[in-house]
Amino acid sequence: MTKFDPAKKINLIKEIRAILNLGLKEAKEMVEGAPVWLKKEVKKEEAEKLAEKLKDLGAECRLA
Repeated sequence: MTKFDPAKKINLIKEIRAILNLGLKEAKEMVEGAPVWLKKEVKKEEAEKLAEKLKDLGAECRLA
């Protein structure tokens, strides 16, 4: 995730928390610390689904 829409920050934190099984504090720090790696070494299909979901929530994502 490279950056995000500040107006949609709360929903983005909730989604990242659910996806990565993190606590609220960790998810908040991850979102506010953008740019960050969310997941590494995942299948291309899974990465594309994750990126699409986060883009719908106002995040800007990049696959590497």
